[in-house]
Amino acid sequence: MQLLSFLHGEAQGQSWIQFGELSLALILSTLIGLEREFRAKSAGLRTHTLVGVAAALIMLVSKYGFGDVIARYEIVLDPSRVAAQIVSGIGFIGGGLIFIQRDVVRGLTTAAIIWLTAAVGMACGAGLPLLALFVTAAHFLVVYGYAQCEKHILSEHAELQVQYTPGKGAVEKVMQMCTGSGYIIQELAVGRAEATAEGETRAIRFRVSGRRGVQALLVAIADIKGVVTAGLSPAQPGKE
Repeated sequence: MQLLSFLHGEAQGQSWIQFGELSLALILSTLIGLEREFRAKSAGLRTHTLVGVAAALIMLVSKYGFGDVIARYEIVLDPSRVAAQIVSGIGFIGGGLIFIQRDVVRGLTTAAIIWLTAAVGMACGAGLPLLALFVTAAHFLVVYGYAQCEKHILSEHAELQVQYTPGKGAVEKVMQMCTGSGYIIQELAVGRAEATAEGETRAIRFRVSGRRGVQALLVAIADIKGVVTAGLSPAQPGKE
């Protein structure tokens, strides 16, 4: 009987309508995951796709999975409670993507997109395809459109100071790191050699211009082999 009901398309929670909702969740979450994969983020195509489809399935289960219980025992269930539990559960996945490296927080955007992907899947499972399509389009608008706005509007100028050990190619790597991260080096000055407990070191001071987020650049520079310290120039009051 269940097979006949499915073939006739009756709304038993396993009809073509629900398969279409799951398919829509699969397609939209895949698109979001591809964008993250192209950017080489920690959570990529497979993670976002699984989150979106799973959220849609959970919503469908909450809507149709207890129909026989309700009809037989006259029990009233609230599907919105399941939606709330999805939001709480996704928080654990998002929290695992956020980490702090030398006072710089990383992974916030990826965690937020995981949350958004779950919401898209929930909308598909709840039978709200237009909302799911709109939020998916909004995702690409924010990721790509806002990124261009940041380059033109939210630019930043900063003076950096890096102490390094000579003979390890640190200066060249620092320059490559800056230009590769989208910054333009405007001025460069090399200081005299200094003797420290670790050996002889030199310091370079240079001014860069580019998108905001110099702290993340400093973290990357500090990880370069041969770099002793990296920070903002003391000549910039009010910045750390």
